[in-house]
Amino acid sequence: MSRHHDAGPARICVTNAKGGTGKTTVAINVAGALNDRGHDVLFVDLDPQGNATEGLGLVEAYDAEPPTLFDALTRDPTLLGSLVVEHEEMDVVPSSIDMLQAEHELTIADLVARARSEDRDVDPAALASFGFNVTPATVEGTHALDTLDRALSTVESGYDYVIIDSPPFYGKLTDTGVFAARHILVPALAEATSERAIELLMDQMAALERQTGISVETVGVVANRIETTSEDEMMLEWFDLAFPDSPVWQVRKRVALQRAYTAGNSVFAVEEHCDMASVFADIADAFDEQFGYTEVTA
Repeated sequence: MSRHHDAGPARICVTNAKGGTGKTTVAINVAGALNDRGHDVLFVDLDPQGNATEGLGLVEAYDAEPPTLFDALTRDPTLLGSLVVEHEEMDVVPSSIDMLQAEHELTIADLVARARSEDRDVDPAALASFGFNVTPATVEGTHALDTLDRALSTVESGYDYVIIDSPPFYGKLTDTGVFAARHILVPALAEATSERAIELLMDQMAALERQTGISVETVGVVANRIETTSEDEMMLEWFDLAFPDSPVWQVRKRVALQRAYTAGNSVFAVEEHCDMASVFADIADAFDEQFGYTEVTA
């Protein structure tokens, strides 16, 4: 595959603050589908719980000694390259138990940036003293949401796609992932509670755009764990209305998806056939078209 223009890898953040949507399973299988199409993929597990790290068979990496992703986000972006772990389908930046402190640290960093940029009568160094790694020197600009963006710029030249699995909550860490990606893929369950969750997500994206001046694009919705019920049918109609300019893919509930996760792979790297693999392949096809990747002909 080649891209029409030299724009660097396409970055996509898989995000929804509502728990239980199968966000991590979607992220892993989208990455697996892109790899299956011949792409080099970097997968970033931004979730402090490390579910994707576990689901890719990298549990030991979660408990590794520093430096970890936490340090790359809060101290030195150039550390990211030393954290990349090889997986048979993709390269992975694993999460870490240290990431449990990331929300606190990024909040302190953002306060440091605001105190300095808004010329407030607050000593940025005094604020930084409440953190672990943050110092005024590590914070650039008017906010501190660009840390992953800066870290990725040091390693991503060899990749076609960067897939970011965000935490299942709103906050600085999720904002950091979205800021780096500028494109979001939204997994959602076909149940009424998803309406409020998606409305909150859109509000959060709008607030992030206002704060940072970026534009966030929804590249699609994955209606996950679909079953044959009237509520599912109603919600599928609602997704189409809520996202008139974005594709809505339907992933039906399959035990094979969980078994692939347990095996540490996507469904594209296990022997068991799963009919939902074709849906993830369709997502990869759509991404290639949207981001300008085309087949290289001899």
